[in-house]
Amino acid sequence: MSNRAAGRAGLSVADYVAGVRAGDRAILARAITLVESTKAEHRATSQLVLQELLTDTGNAIRLGITGVPGVGKSTTIDQLGINLIEAGHKVAVLAVDPTSKRTGGSILGDKTRMTRLAQSANAFIRPSPTSGTLGGVARKTRETMALVEAAGFDVVIVETVGVGQSETTVADMVDFFLVLLLAGGGDDLQGIKKGIIEIADMIAINKADGDNVTRAQAAAAEYRAALSILTPHTATWLPPVQTISGRTNAGLGELWSKIEEHRAKMTVSGERAKRRRAQALSWMHDMLEDRLMEALRSNPRVAAALPGIETDVREGRLLPTLAVDRILSLMGLAES
Repeated sequence: MSNRAAGRAGLSVADYVAGVRAGDRAILARAITLVESTKAEHRATSQLVLQELLTDTGNAIRLGITGVPGVGKSTTIDQLGINLIEAGHKVAVLAVDPTSKRTGGSILGDKTRMTRLAQSANAFIRPSPTSGTLGGVARKTRETMALVEAAGFDVVIVETVGVGQSETTVADMVDFFLVLLLAGGGDDLQGIKKGIIEIADMIAINKADGDNVTRAQAAAAEYRAALSILTPHTATWLPPVQTISGRTNAGLGELWSKIEEHRAKMTVSGERAKRRRAQALSWMHDMLEDRLMEALRSNPRVAAALPGIETDVREGRLLPTLAVDRILSLMGLAES
Protein backbone atom coordinates (compact mmCIF):
# COMPACT_ATOMS: atom_id res chain seq x y z
CA MET A 1 0.00 0.00 0.00
CA SER A 2 1.44 3.37 -0.96
CA ASN A 3 1.70 6.48 1.14
CA ARG A 4 -1.40 7.72 -0.62
CA ALA A 5 -3.34 4.67 0.52
CA ALA A 6 -6.94 5.60 1.25
CA GLY A 7 -8.31 5.27 4.76
CA ARG A 8 -11.76 6.09 6.07
CA ALA A 9 -13.79 8.49 3.92
CA GLY A 10 -11.03 8.73 1.32
CA LEU A 11 -8.35 10.31 3.53
CA SER A 12 -4.84 9.25 2.59
CA VAL A 13 -1.99 8.31 4.90
CA ALA A 14 -0.43 11.70 4.16
CA ASP A 15 -3.72 13.44 5.03
CA TYR A 16 -3.91 11.65 8.37
CA VAL A 17 -0.25 12.33 9.20
CA ALA A 18 -0.47 16.03 8.33
CA GLY A 19 -3.78 16.46 10.15
CA VAL A 20 -2.63 14.75 13.34
CA ARG A 21 0.65 16.70 13.37
CA ALA A 22 -1.31 19.93 12.95
CA GLY A 23 -3.49 19.04 15.93
CA ASP A 24 -6.65 18.84 13.80
CA ARG A 25 -9.10 17.34 16.30
CA ALA A 26 -11.47 16.01 13.64
CA ILE A 27 -8.70 14.16 11.82
CA LEU A 28 -7.23 12.94 15.12
CA ALA A 29 -10.62 11.49 16.06
CA ARG A 30 -10.90 9.81 12.64
CA ALA A 31 -7.38 8.42 12.95
CA ILE A 32 -8.31 6.88 16.32
CA THR A 33 -11.45 5.41 14.75
CA LEU A 34 -9.20 3.94 12.06
CA VAL A 35 -7.07 2.30 14.78
CA GLU A 36 -10.19 0.89 16.42
CA SER A 37 -11.61 -0.53 13.19
CA THR A 38 -11.62 -4.29 12.71
CA LYS A 39 -11.41 -4.00 8.92
CA ALA A 40 -8.10 -5.20 7.48
CA GLU A 41 -7.73 -2.24 5.11
CA HIS A 42 -8.30 0.26 7.92
CA ARG A 43 -5.80 -1.50 10.14
CA ALA A 44 -3.21 -1.52 7.36
CA THR A 45 -3.68 2.21 6.80
CA SER A 46 -3.51 2.93 10.53
CA GLN A 47 -0.17 1.11 10.79
CA LEU A 48 1.27 3.23 7.97
CA VAL A 49 0.02 6.38 9.71
CA LEU A 50 1.52 5.31 13.04
CA GLN A 51 4.85 4.47 11.43
CA GLU A 52 5.01 7.92 9.84
CA LEU A 53 4.18 9.53 13.20
CA LEU A 54 6.57 7.40 15.27
CA THR A 55 9.18 10.15 15.63
CA ASP A 56 6.48 12.52 16.94
CA THR A 57 5.61 10.24 19.86
CA GLY A 58 7.18 9.40 23.20
CA ASN A 59 7.62 12.85 24.74
CA ALA A 60 4.44 13.03 26.79
CA ILE A 61 4.04 12.16 30.44
CA ARG A 62 1.99 8.96 30.46
CA LEU A 63 -0.08 8.69 33.63
CA GLY A 64 -2.21 5.68 34.51
CA ILE A 65 -4.95 6.11 37.12
CA THR A 66 -6.98 3.31 38.65
CA GLY A 67 -9.48 2.88 41.46
CA VAL A 68 -12.72 1.08 42.13
CA PRO A 69 -15.99 2.66 40.94
CA GLY A 70 -16.99 5.45 43.31
CA VAL A 71 -13.44 6.35 44.34
CA GLY A 72 -13.69 9.66 42.48
CA LYS A 73 -11.48 9.05 39.44
CA SER A 74 -13.50 11.23 37.09
CA THR A 75 -13.73 14.15 39.51
CA THR A 76 -10.00 13.91 40.23
CA ILE A 77 -9.03 13.66 36.56
CA ASP A 78 -11.34 16.56 35.69
CA GLN A 79 -9.73 18.81 38.33
CA LEU A 80 -6.17 17.63 37.69
CA GLY A 81 -6.66 18.15 33.97
CA ILE A 82 -7.92 21.71 34.51
CA ASN A 83 -4.89 22.43 36.75
CA LEU A 84 -2.51 21.13 34.06
CA ILE A 85 -4.17 23.10 31.27
CA GLU A 86 -3.97 26.27 33.37
CA ALA A 87 -0.24 25.50 33.76
CA GLY A 88 0.17 25.35 29.97
CA HIS A 89 -0.20 21.62 29.27
CA LYS A 90 -2.38 19.86 26.71
CA VAL A 91 -4.17 16.87 28.24
CA ALA A 92 -5.58 13.73 26.63
CA VAL A 93 -7.69 11.29 28.65
CA LEU A 94 -8.16 7.73 27.43
CA ALA A 95 -10.81 5.86 29.42
CA VAL A 96 -10.42 2.09 29.47
CA ASP A 97 -13.08 -0.36 30.61
CA PRO A 98 -12.29 -3.93 29.49
CA THR A 99 -15.36 -5.19 31.35
CA SER A 100 -17.76 -3.28 29.11
CA LYS A 101 -18.43 -5.84 26.40
CA ARG A 102 -21.79 -4.41 25.44
CA THR A 103 -20.96 -0.73 24.94
CA GLY A 104 -17.16 -0.62 24.80
CA GLY A 105 -17.32 2.74 26.55
CA SER A 106 -19.21 5.91 25.75
CA ILE A 107 -17.87 9.19 24.47
CA LEU A 108 -20.94 10.97 25.83
CA GLY A 109 -20.56 9.26 29.20
CA ASP A 110 -16.88 10.15 29.51
CA LYS A 111 -17.51 13.78 28.61
CA THR A 112 -20.42 13.94 31.04
CA ARG A 113 -18.19 12.68 33.83
CA MET A 114 -15.47 15.27 33.10
CA THR A 115 -17.59 18.28 32.26
CA ARG A 116 -15.07 21.11 32.64
CA LEU A 117 -12.24 19.24 30.96
CA ALA A 118 -14.45 18.27 28.03
CA GLN A 119 -15.11 21.94 27.30
CA SER A 120 -11.43 22.88 27.02
CA ALA A 121 -9.80 23.24 23.62
CA ASN A 122 -6.60 21.90 25.18
CA ALA A 123 -8.18 18.64 26.33
CA PHE A 124 -9.15 15.53 24.39
CA ILE A 125 -11.28 12.80 25.99
CA ARG A 126 -11.75 9.43 24.34
CA PRO A 127 -12.92 6.02 25.51
CA SER A 128 -10.80 3.07 24.43
CA PRO A 129 -13.25 0.33 23.41
CA THR A 130 -11.81 -3.12 23.96
CA SER A 131 -14.52 -5.61 23.01
CA GLY A 132 -14.08 -7.08 26.48
CA THR A 133 -10.47 -8.19 26.00
CA LEU A 134 -7.26 -7.08 27.67
CA GLY A 135 -5.55 -7.60 24.32
CA GLY A 136 -7.85 -4.91 23.00
CA VAL A 137 -6.67 -2.59 25.75
CA ALA A 138 -3.04 -3.23 24.89
CA ARG A 139 -3.35 -2.63 21.15
CA LYS A 140 -5.94 0.12 20.84
CA THR A 141 -4.91 2.15 23.86
CA ARG A 142 -1.21 2.10 22.96
CA GLU A 143 -1.93 3.16 19.39
CA THR A 144 -4.37 5.86 20.50
CA MET A 145 -1.75 7.09 22.97
CA ALA A 146 0.76 7.42 20.12
CA LEU A 147 -1.74 9.39 18.04
CA VAL A 148 -2.60 11.92 20.77
CA GLU A 149 1.10 12.40 21.54
CA ALA A 150 1.78 13.08 17.87
CA ALA A 151 -1.06 15.61 17.96
CA GLY A 152 0.77 17.59 20.64
CA PHE A 153 -0.82 16.42 23.88
CA ASP A 154 2.01 16.37 26.42
CA VAL A 155 0.11 14.68 29.26
CA VAL A 156 -1.77 11.46 28.50
CA ILE A 157 -3.95 10.06 31.27
CA VAL A 158 -5.11 6.47 30.92
CA GLU A 159 -8.02 5.77 33.25
CA THR A 160 -8.89 2.15 34.03
CA VAL A 161 -12.00 0.92 35.76
CA GLY A 162 -10.02 -0.80 38.51
CA VAL A 163 -11.42 -4.27 38.04
CA GLY A 164 -9.63 -7.51 37.16
CA GLN A 165 -6.26 -7.43 35.42
CA SER A 166 -6.75 -4.13 33.62
CA GLU A 167 -4.57 -2.36 36.19
CA THR A 168 -1.43 -4.33 35.35
CA THR A 169 -2.15 -3.98 31.63
CA VAL A 170 -2.34 -0.20 31.93
CA ALA A 171 0.61 -0.02 34.35
CA ASP A 172 2.73 -1.70 31.67
CA MET A 173 2.08 1.09 29.16
CA VAL A 174 2.51 4.24 31.29
CA ASP A 175 5.34 6.08 33.05
CA PHE A 176 3.55 6.59 36.36
CA PHE A 177 0.77 4.48 37.86
CA LEU A 178 -1.47 6.17 40.43
CA VAL A 179 -3.85 4.15 42.63
CA LEU A 180 -6.79 6.04 44.14
CA LEU A 181 -8.30 4.62 47.35
CA LEU A 182 -10.94 5.61 49.87
CA ALA A 183 -10.78 5.67 53.66
CA GLY A 184 -13.30 3.33 55.20
CA GLY A 185 -14.83 2.46 51.83
CA GLY A 186 -13.82 -1.18 51.63
CA ASP A 187 -10.35 -0.29 50.35
CA ASP A 188 -8.61 -1.02 53.65
CA LEU A 189 -5.57 -3.28 53.76
CA GLN A 190 -7.68 -6.41 53.87
CA GLY A 191 -9.75 -5.37 50.87
CA ILE A 192 -7.11 -4.22 48.36
CA LYS A 193 -5.02 -6.62 46.32
CA LYS A 194 -1.36 -6.76 47.29
CA GLY A 195 -0.44 -6.85 43.61
CA ILE A 196 -1.98 -3.43 43.00
CA ILE A 197 0.06 -1.89 45.80
CA GLU A 198 3.20 -3.48 44.38
CA ILE A 199 2.78 -1.88 40.95
CA ALA A 200 1.69 1.53 42.24
CA ASP A 201 4.06 4.46 41.84
CA MET A 202 1.88 6.42 44.24
CA ILE A 203 -1.20 5.87 46.40
CA ALA A 204 -3.65 8.72 46.95
CA ILE A 205 -6.45 8.54 49.51
CA ASN A 206 -9.23 10.53 47.82
CA LYS A 207 -12.18 12.47 49.26
CA ALA A 208 -10.04 13.83 52.11
CA ASP A 209 -12.39 16.73 52.75
CA GLY A 210 -14.96 17.77 55.34
CA ASP A 211 -15.26 15.36 58.25
CA ASN A 212 -13.43 12.65 56.28
CA VAL A 213 -9.98 14.26 56.60
CA THR A 214 -9.02 12.41 59.79
CA ARG A 215 -10.10 9.03 58.41
CA ALA A 216 -8.19 9.68 55.18
CA GLN A 217 -5.03 10.59 57.11
CA ALA A 218 -5.33 7.41 59.19
CA ALA A 219 -5.74 5.32 56.04
CA ALA A 220 -2.69 6.97 54.49
CA ALA A 221 -0.64 6.07 57.55
CA GLU A 222 -1.73 2.43 57.21
CA TYR A 223 -0.66 2.30 53.59
CA ARG A 224 2.69 3.91 54.33
CA ALA A 225 3.28 1.17 56.88
CA ALA A 226 2.26 -1.50 54.35
CA LEU A 227 4.55 -0.09 51.67
CA SER A 228 7.48 0.06 54.09
CA ILE A 229 7.57 -3.74 54.33
CA LEU A 230 7.28 -4.34 50.58
CA THR A 231 10.25 -4.31 48.25
CA PRO A 232 9.80 -1.37 45.83
CA HIS A 233 9.93 -2.28 42.14
CA THR A 234 12.81 0.18 41.73
CA ALA A 235 15.47 1.36 44.16
CA THR A 236 15.13 4.85 42.69
CA TRP A 237 11.59 5.47 43.89
CA LEU A 238 9.69 4.71 47.08
CA PRO A 239 5.96 5.14 46.29
CA PRO A 240 4.55 8.00 48.36
CA VAL A 241 1.11 7.97 50.01
CA GLN A 242 -0.85 11.18 50.39
CA THR A 243 -4.38 12.41 50.91
CA ILE A 244 -6.19 14.39 48.23
CA SER A 245 -9.61 15.71 47.35
CA GLY A 246 -10.51 15.83 43.69
CA ARG A 247 -13.66 17.75 44.62
CA THR A 248 -11.90 20.59 46.46
CA ASN A 249 -8.55 20.41 44.58
CA ALA A 250 -6.74 19.70 47.86
CA GLY A 251 -3.39 17.98 47.42
CA LEU A 252 -3.50 17.81 43.60
CA GLY A 253 -0.64 20.29 43.24
CA GLU A 254 1.53 18.12 45.49
CA LEU A 255 0.42 15.02 43.61
CA TRP A 256 1.57 16.47 40.29
CA SER A 257 4.86 17.55 41.87
CA LYS A 258 5.48 13.91 42.83
CA ILE A 259 4.79 12.82 39.25
CA GLU A 260 7.30 15.36 37.95
CA GLU A 261 9.82 14.30 40.61
CA HIS A 262 9.39 10.68 39.55
CA ARG A 263 9.93 11.59 35.89
CA ALA A 264 13.12 13.51 36.73
CA LYS A 265 14.57 10.70 38.84
CA MET A 266 13.70 8.00 36.30
CA THR A 267 15.21 10.07 33.48
CA VAL A 268 18.48 10.62 35.33
CA SER A 269 18.77 6.95 36.29
CA GLY A 270 18.00 5.82 32.75
CA GLU A 271 15.03 3.78 33.96
CA ARG A 272 12.49 5.84 32.04
CA ALA A 273 14.18 5.10 28.70
CA LYS A 274 14.62 1.46 29.69
CA ARG A 275 10.94 1.20 30.62
CA ARG A 276 9.86 2.76 27.31
CA ARG A 277 12.01 0.28 25.36
CA ALA A 278 10.51 -2.62 27.30
CA GLN A 279 7.03 -1.25 26.61
CA ALA A 280 7.75 -1.12 22.87
CA LEU A 281 8.78 -4.78 22.91
CA SER A 282 5.71 -5.66 24.96
CA TRP A 283 3.57 -3.86 22.40
CA MET A 284 5.17 -5.95 19.64
CA HIS A 285 4.62 -9.21 21.53
CA ASP A 286 0.98 -8.34 22.28
CA MET A 287 0.40 -7.49 18.63
CA LEU A 288 2.04 -10.74 17.54
CA GLU A 289 -0.22 -12.78 19.81
CA ASP A 290 -3.22 -10.79 18.57
CA ARG A 291 -2.38 -11.44 14.92
CA LEU A 292 -1.61 -15.13 15.46
CA MET A 293 -4.95 -15.67 17.18
CA GLU A 294 -6.69 -13.77 14.40
CA ALA A 295 -4.93 -15.92 11.77
CA LEU A 296 -5.97 -19.03 13.68
CA ARG A 297 -9.64 -18.02 13.81
CA SER A 298 -9.75 -17.03 10.14
CA ASN A 299 -8.07 -20.23 8.89
CA PRO A 300 -10.82 -22.27 7.14
CA ARG A 301 -9.25 -25.65 8.03
CA VAL A 302 -9.03 -24.69 11.69
CA ALA A 303 -12.54 -23.20 11.66
CA ALA A 304 -13.93 -26.49 10.32
CA ALA A 305 -12.08 -28.73 12.77
CA LEU A 306 -12.04 -26.58 15.91
CA PRO A 307 -15.56 -27.37 17.24
CA GLY A 308 -14.81 -31.09 17.14
CA ILE A 309 -11.38 -30.64 18.74
CA GLU A 310 -12.88 -28.51 21.50
CA THR A 311 -15.58 -31.13 22.14
CA ASP A 312 -12.97 -33.88 22.39
CA VAL A 313 -10.95 -31.84 24.89
CA ARG A 314 -14.03 -30.90 26.91
CA GLU A 315 -15.22 -34.53 27.06
CA GLY A 316 -11.77 -35.78 28.07
CA ARG A 317 -11.09 -37.72 24.87
CA LEU A 318 -8.15 -35.58 23.73
CA LEU A 319 -5.20 -34.24 25.69
CA PRO A 320 -5.11 -30.40 25.48
CA THR A 321 -1.46 -30.41 24.39
CA LEU A 322 -2.23 -32.83 21.56
CA ALA A 323 -5.19 -30.65 20.59
CA VAL A 324 -2.83 -27.70 20.25
CA ASP A 325 -0.48 -29.79 18.10
CA ARG A 326 -3.40 -30.76 15.88
CA ILE A 327 -4.48 -27.12 15.45
CA LEU A 328 -0.93 -26.02 14.63
CA SER A 329 -0.68 -28.85 12.13
CA LEU A 330 -3.84 -27.61 10.41
CA MET A 331 -2.17 -24.19 10.11
CA GLY A 332 1.04 -25.72 8.77
CA LEU A 333 2.94 -24.78 11.93
CA ALA A 334 3.49 -28.21 13.45
CA GLU A 335 7.02 -29.21 14.44
CA SER A 336 8.78 -31.34 11.85
